[in-house]
Amino acid sequence: MNLRLLVLGFCAIGNWAIGQDTMHQVTVDSMINGSISIEPPLPEDGRVLAGTRLKLKATELDGYAVDSVYYSVPGRWGAMYHESLTGEFEVVIDQDKHLGASFIKSKEVKHVQVTHNVVYAQPGKKPLKYDIYSPTDAKRLPIIVIIHGGGWSTNDEDIMRGLARELTKGGKFVVASLDYRWIGDADGDDKPNSMADLIEDVFGGIAHIVEHAESYGGDANRVGVTGDSAGGHLSAAASLLIDRIGDGGFGAKPGVFDFKPTYLPEGKTPADIRQQLRTSIRAAAPSYGVFSKEDLGRFVQSLGEQASEAVAPQDHIPQASAREVPQYLLRGTKDFLIRHESVEAFVRALQAKGQQVIYEQVDGAGHAFFDWKPNQEVKATFDKHGVPHAQKMRDFFEQHL
Repeated sequence: MNLRLLVLGFCAIGNWAIGQDTMHQVTVDSMINGSISIEPPLPEDGRVLAGTRLKLKATELDGYAVDSVYYSVPGRWGAMYHESLTGEFEVVIDQDKHLGASFIKSKEVKHVQVTHNVVYAQPGKKPLKYDIYSPTDAKRLPIIVIIHGGGWSTNDEDIMRGLARELTKGGKFVVASLDYRWIGDADGDDKPNSMADLIEDVFGGIAHIVEHAESYGGDANRVGVTGDSAGGHLSAAASLLIDRIGDGGFGAKPGVFDFKPTYLPEGKTPADIRQQLRTSIRAAAPSYGVFSKEDLGRFVQSLGEQASEAVAPQDHIPQASAREVPQYLLRGTKDFLIRHESVEAFVRALQAKGQQVIYEQVDGAGHAFFDWKPNQEVKATFDKHGVPHAQKMRDFFEQHL
C-alpha cells in the first residue's frame, strides 16, 4: 500500500476513534414537586459518551402534574430549552446538556385537554405543528391562535403553553399554539427562509386549524390571533395581511407579493383561504411586537423595499369600513427591545384607518413576560405580569369573538 495512503488511513481511523470516544457532561437540574428517572443511569461524574440515548421519565408528587421533561443548552438569551410535554423524552447526548422536568399544580390544568404536535405541513426539514388546548366538553367555542416569539429564529409552540392554559380558563375558548419555520438557515434548511415564508406558514397553520375546528370543539368562523415579540409581528400580519393571500408568488413577478399558505385543504385555493380568513379572523392581540418595515430592520434587508413593505402589517391596515379587526396591544415599560414610540406609531396608523385599538403599557414588565419555561424566574414573571394580562386578553377576545 502507498505509504501516504497508509498514513491517511491511520489518521482517519484515529479521528473516528476520537469522535467515538468523545464525552459530554450531563447535569441533572434540581427539581421541585417531582423527579425524573434516567435510563441508562448516569455515571457519578455525569460524563456520558457522545451518541448515547437517554430515556427520561417524569414522576409528579400528589397534587401536581407534569408540565414538561426537558434538556437545555446555552442559547442566545440564556438556556435554550427543548421539551416534551408528554412526560417522557428520549435525548441524544451530542453536547453538554442539562436535564430536568417541570411540574405544575393539577388544578391549573384540570380544565383543559391538550392535543400535542398536530403536523400541518413540512416545507423544510422540520415538521410544522401546533398544540390544541380544548376546555373539557368544548363545543363550537371561538378559537384563539397563539404565535410564539424568539426573534423569528428560536423557540417553538411549547413556550406559549402558560398563556394557552390561561386563555382556556373559564371554558370560553379553544386555543391553538402554533409553530413555524425559523428565518434564514436557523432550521438547517438548504434554502434560507424569508419573512414571507414564515407568514405563509402562519396562514397555512390557521387554515389547518380552521379546517379541523369542529373536531377540536372550536368554531371555524370565530378566530382571534395573538403572539408575542416576533409572534406579535406575525399575529398582526395574520390579521392585517389577509388580502395579500394568493397564488401569484412573493416577488416572483415585478410588483407581485402574494402569500400562498404553506397548507391548503384539499380542493381549496389560496383565494378560498383568503375569503375564509377575511370572515373568520375577527380580532388580534399582538404583544410587544414590531409592525413597520423600518423596525423589521435586518430581518427584511435582503428583500428589497417593496417586499419589506409587503411583510409589514403597519403598511396594510384595512379601512374599518371594509373590514374591522380590533387590536389589543401590550408592552412592558421596561422592555429593552420594543420602543414605546414604535408601538404608538402602529396605534396611530390603526386609528387613521378607523380601527378599534387598545394599547396598554405593563408597569415594570420587561420583554417576553408571556413566555413559559421550566425556569422559576420565568414562571414568576409570568405569574406577576402574564396571568393578569391574559385575563384582560380573554376579556378583549370575549368582546370581539
